[in-house]
Amino acid sequence: MKESTAHIPAEIAALSFEDALVELEKLVKQLEDGKAKLDDAIKAYERGALLKRHCETKLREAQAKIEQIAIGADGSVSAKPFQS
Repeated sequence: MKESTAHIPAEIAALSFEDALVELEKLVKQLEDGKAKLDDAIKAYERGALLKRHCETKLREAQAKIEQIAIGADGSVSAKPFQS
């Protein structure tokens, strides 16, 4: 298992970035409302932290796949890894 996905439950790791983000947004709204019982709020916070970590991992993976297109002085086109 990759270090970045360590300790992330399989059901969260299986989510797409978009699905995880939608669920995270729902949890944040639920916590902001402040109507949840303390135990439920703690569970929501813990799940939200896992979803956030999963989303960050997905973004890093996507960034690693992005390439910059470079045009040389002679007009040649090449691709090089993205550097932030």
